[in-house]
This record gives sequence, C-alpha cells and structure tokens, in this order.
Amino acid sequence: MAASTSASTRSVPVDVSRKKASSNDRQRNLIATDGDDTSGKGGVLVATVTHDELVILGRLAGAILIGAMIGFERSFHGRPAGFRTHALVCLASALLMCVTVYQMHWMTEVPIDTIRADPTRMAQGIMTGIGFLGAGVIFKEGLTVRGLTTAASIWVTAAIGILVGIGFWYPAILGAVGVLLVLAIFRLIERRLPSEFYAHHMLRFARDRVMGEAEVQKMIRAHGFTIANLSSRLTEGGQQFEYRMTIKSRDRKNAEKLSNHLRGLPEVVEFRIAPTGD
Repeated sequence: MAASTSASTRSVPVDVSRKKASSNDRQRNLIATDGDDTSGKGGVLVATVTHDELVILGRLAGAILIGAMIGFERSFHGRPAGFRTHALVCLASALLMCVTVYQMHWMTEVPIDTIRADPTRMAQGIMTGIGFLGAGVIFKEGLTVRGLTTAASIWVTAAIGILVGIGFWYPAILGAVGVLLVLAIFRLIERRLPSEFYAHHMLRFARDRVMGEAEVQKMIRAHGFTIANLSSRLTEGGQQFEYRMTIKSRDRKNAEKLSNHLRGLPEVVEFRIAPTGD
C-alpha cells in the first residue's frame, strides 16, 4: 500500500507541470452564456480554439496556398503534376513537420524527460520519399527526356512545406517567390538567351525512292543545321528506308523552314522534328 501511495504521489508533479507548461495553449474550455445559467437550459456552449490550434491551421492553410500557386504554373503549361499535386505535397510536408513540432500534444502518456524526437529526421525522410513522386513525372518521349523541371518543382515544394510546418515563414515565402520567378519569368529569359536548338530528326522514304546520305546532309545543312549521330535502317518490312539523326542550329526558326521544305518533297513518306527539352 505504501509503495502504491508513493508511486501515485510521484506521478502527480509530472502531470501538473505538463498542464502548467501548456495550460494557456492547449486547454479547451466550455463557456456558458445567459448569466449564471450553467445547467445547459437556455445556455449556449462555446468551444474556444486554442492558440496552438490557430497556429497549426494557419500553417496548413499557408502550405496549401503556396503549393497551389506553384502547381498552377505547372498546370498552366500542361505538365503532368500540377495544381492539386503540388498543393498536396506541400500540405503533406507541413503536416508531418507539425507532428514533430507539436509532439507534446499527442505524446501525452510519455514523461517529458523521455521525449527525444529530432525534427530533422522527419525532414530527411520527407525529402527522400518525395524523390519517388518526382521520378514518376520524368518520362522519355522518343529520344527526349521530359519532366525534369516538374520533378524539381515537386522537390522544392516539399522543402517549402517543411519550412511552413515548423513556422519558418520568412524563408518559406522567399522560397515560394523564388520558385515562381524561376518557373515563370526565367522561361521568358531563357528564350531570349543565345543557345543552340537541338532536335531529333527522323526522315523516311519509300525504298525505291531513297535520297542518298550525302544529299540528305547537304539539304539539312542548307537550312542552317549541323548533323550528329546519323543512322539509317530499313523499316515496315523492308518497304521503307529511314534516317535518324540529331540536328542542331542557333535559330529555332530553321526547324520550320526545314519542315516546309520536306513537306514539298514527294519522295518523303514521313518525317519528324522533335525538339529536345524538359
């Protein structure tokens, strides 16, 4: 009996200290109105929202808003992961970080001195796991790899969600603005920067009307392109002859000029000019 009594008295200070440490933030009160009527007859019970709950609500709402803004830019340009995906990624990151930041709210049965949760481990797990989602939007179309920019935007959205989840608003907002500038404004800047235009070119002829390799190279160079990795093969059961190559030029308009020229050649059965890009 003495042992049980001493054990119960030792547990009291832990509970009391926990209540004192968070009484202003976590306690939920029921307030009765209509004077001193506390019997519930004619009274209205109002549940107060604690300060921590308002903070969590603001962080999650901010995560959804920031993720949605980044995702809208991706959706606007027809990318596979857009408005909803980015909003969910940012929200999930913020939620998981709230789990570590507000661990006292759900680890109520464990003494405070025994809690040793490290929020940085949660952040590492989020950034590692989000890599699988990013890999899902990268795909190969012919000889072109697309989706790299969208995968990077998903990854940085998760990082912003982590910052929002821990309440580090200043870098989170700066990061969101930076991402939107890179995705939207840098696209316009990139078009104005001097660069070489690369494309994968396929040219197909009927087998009895094949244009010689030297003549093909001369035609393509005449339209401002240089050729790399030229290959050829028979296709369609030997009925057609196909050239495949990578072409490059300093002017994107040369692709349209080459396309117009190839459309006017009766011996060309099929052709394709596929620009490389993200």
